[in-house]
Order: sequence, then C-alpha cells, then structure tokens
Amino acid sequence: MSAPALSPVSRLRGLRPDWIRDPKVWRTEVLAGLVVALALIPEAISFSIIAGVDPQIGLFAAFTMAVTISVVGGRRAMISAATGAVALVTAPLNREHGLGYLVACVILAGVFQVALGALGVAKLMRFVPRSVMVGFVNALAVLIFMAQVPEMTDVPWPVYPLIAAGLALMVFFPRVTRVVPAPLVSIVILTVVTVAAGIAVPTVGDKGELPSALPVPGLPDVPFTLDTLTTIAPYALAMALVGLMESLMTAKLVDDITDTHSNKTRESIGQGIANIVTGFFGGMGGCAMIGQTMINVKVSGARTRLSTFLAGSFLMVLCIVFGPVVSDIPMAALVAVMVMVSFATFDWHSIAPKTLRRMPAGEIAVMVITVAVVVATSNLAIGVVVGSVTAMVVFARRVAHLAEVTAVVDPDGGQVVYRVTGELFFASSNDLVTRFRYATDPDKVVIDLSATHIWDASSVAALDAIEAKYAQRGKQVEIVGLNAPSARLHDRLSGELTAGH
Repeated sequence: MSAPALSPVSRLRGLRPDWIRDPKVWRTEVLAGLVVALALIPEAISFSIIAGVDPQIGLFAAFTMAVTISVVGGRRAMISAATGAVALVTAPLNREHGLGYLVACVILAGVFQVALGALGVAKLMRFVPRSVMVGFVNALAVLIFMAQVPEMTDVPWPVYPLIAAGLALMVFFPRVTRVVPAPLVSIVILTVVTVAAGIAVPTVGDKGELPSALPVPGLPDVPFTLDTLTTIAPYALAMALVGLMESLMTAKLVDDITDTHSNKTRESIGQGIANIVTGFFGGMGGCAMIGQTMINVKVSGARTRLSTFLAGSFLMVLCIVFGPVVSDIPMAALVAVMVMVSFATFDWHSIAPKTLRRMPAGEIAVMVITVAVVVATSNLAIGVVVGSVTAMVVFARRVAHLAEVTAVVDPDGGQVVYRVTGELFFASSNDLVTRFRYATDPDKVVIDLSATHIWDASSVAALDAIEAKYAQRGKQVEIVGLNAPSARLHDRLSGELTAGH
C-alpha cells in the first residue's frame, strides 16, 4: 500500500530547517546573536578609526555584512563584519582620496571576490598544511589578546577587578546553567554594577557616537572614469585577497570545530556579494571576523544562519533603539569576553611538551613562523601565505632526499641497470645527473623508472642530460618502466628542453 500524498502545507513544513521547530535551538541562536552584536560594536568602531572613517561607517558595514552573508554565505554561523585586516588595506586610499573612493573600492573588491570565487580560488585551501592551520589559530588567539591590551593600560584601577569578575563569571556561571550564555550574563551584571555604583570606567560610548538611523543605499561619490578605476583597483584586489584568505581560513576552522562541511566556493562568492551590498550602503567593507565567530560558535554554541542574521540585526537595534543603554556598557566587560575567547581559541595541545617531542622539527618551525609573521604584521593572510610557502620548502627538502639510484651490472658485463626510486621533481632531480658512472659503464645502459614518477620538466631535462652524456661516449641508453602519466610527459618534452632543438 503506497504512502498517502503529503499536502502542500506538509511539504512546506518538511522544507523548514530543524531550528524553526526546536525552541532550544531558537534560544541558543537568539542569545548568541545578541552577545555577538554587543561584541561587534566596539570592534567596528575601532576598525573605523584604523580606516580613518566615522565610527558609523564601520557599524553600518558590520550590519550589512552580517545580514547579507547570513543569506548568501557558504558557512553557517560564521560572522562577517568590518575587520582590521580590511581597514589596514584601505586606510591609505581613504587618507589620500577620501571616503567616496573607499566605498568604490569596497564595491570593486566585492566584484573581484565574486570572480575569484567563480574561478575556484577556494580550492587553493587544500594546499594549506595542518601546521599552518595550527599556527593560524594560535596567532589569532595572540592577536585577539593583544587587541585588548590598550583597553587594560592607562585606565582607572576599577577596570582590573571588573575584568577579573567578568572572567570569573564566564568560568563559573556555566556550572550553574547553560541556558543563558555566560558572556551575556557577564556583560549585563558588570554594566548594572558600574551604573548602579557610579564607577567611572571607559565605556562603549567613549569609543564613538552610535548611529541613530539605518544606512541609506546610494552610489559612491566619485567620477566614473578610467582614472578612478586605476586608482582603486590595486587596493580593491588587495582587499579581495586578504578578505577571502581570512574568510576561507575561518570557515575551515569552524568546519573543524563543528564537524560539518561548508561550501567554500559559495562562501567566496557570498563574501563578494556582501561587500558589494555594503559598498552601496556606504560601508567600509569587511570579511569573516574570527574573534566574533568564536564567540558565536565556540562560546555560545550557535550553529545556524539565524545567529549571524540576528547579530547584524541586533547591532542596529542596539545602536538605534537602545543607544544610551549600550553606551553605558563598560569596556572591561567586553575585554573580559575577548580574553576568554583568546584563551579558548589557542590550541594549547600544540605547545604541550609531549606534542613537541613527537612533532617533526620542520612542522614545529612552520607553526612558529606562521605565528611570528602574523603577530609581527597583524595580518593573518600574510602569515598564512608565508607559513604555506615555508611548509612547501620544508616538504621539498624532505622529498628531495628520497630519490635513490642503485646500479646492478650484468655478470657478463654487457649492460648496467640503474634503478631509480622516489619522486622526481625539480628538487630531487637536480643532482640526478651526478649519480651515474659515465666513463666506466658498459655500452648498454638501462634506467629503470618503474619505482618512481616524473612530475615536471626539470626531471625530463635531467634524463635528457644523462642520455646526452652517455651519447658523447658512444653508449646507448634505454629508459624503461615509466608509468602512463610519466611516459606522456617524457614523450612530450624529451629533446625539446635544450637550445638547438
């Protein structure tokens, strides 16, 4: 007997995400979005100062980026907003040419990101080694903590006990209940205490004026000429690359934390769309925010797009409707949250003595270099690139020593068989020519490559050089055992790599 047909209403209900039908998930996502929104406000204002624009520009960017990426992004629960990395890239453009050029740059950077995403730039993430990823995470934790240091220096003494109290609340409150996120409880309690007791400490309102209305869409105030395009294009390309690097690395990190897979190509294109929308609303652009994402995913337990959407929405509601209340939040409360995030983000297992004793020296070096470069430059993208290049060099040096050559001479002395094992590429094939006895070998030489693979033109050129050296002595060389891909590469390039052919 066939199952009864579902009604249109039942089919629509089946298409709804699980969180719509689960009040517990609703509560987690809503509260997570609120905590992230509170943490976004001082961050967005700080990044606005770095970019040299009005704080409202950074807050508008945080709002439009978060809301847009919650719909078009490829990684659920990841937070995108105005970021320091993007602010550093675009600050010189704003300083030299003004806000109109900055906004135009954000739109063009979004176009670049959409194009790069469509071309498959996300696939390059597979070349980021685990040691670089660990270094990236640890450097991120260090940067998050270092960003809080200015808020803990040259401040009134009550700031320090407030930070300590905030940390204590976040450590011990989850033992009482996890219904409400501990960071939210910490922020509320510390705000009530400072306001009620009249404690004079730096507050969110001291960072800058909050917006009183929603952003209005419009075109950037620049001449639409080729000269404008050539001015903003280099900054836009740099912003696109830095933004994609940070976003894709963050998406990979969230994948690992949540044991789920995300669509990196969709995320790349989504970042571009979010920046285009942000530019048309006059924002300063941005990318994935790793610290706020950790608050959302790791601290608050959010797992859906709802938390990202609400983080952006709550941000504007808090600024426009509850601006006076939000302005009274002590910075100490938010500093405590970010210090806790920094501690939770750091991969402490990676620096444990037991781990370090077992790890290869090259892997440790790659991790340390990644952390050092990121901390020195305050740019996660540069650190990842340098770390990845270092890892490739370490790998190449390791593999280069794996190519071995052994010779077996026939009992009658009529021929010699050289057996090559290991991978042949530019690093391992450089000294291959020196491994043969050209003067003393018999007239027939067989090179057995059945236990190796030819990867590049350098290896083909090395084999050609070996054949040429034997030919100069009137000796014949036969190459045997090539697998199909190696044979195709050798047949296509052999004899074509030296002058005169």
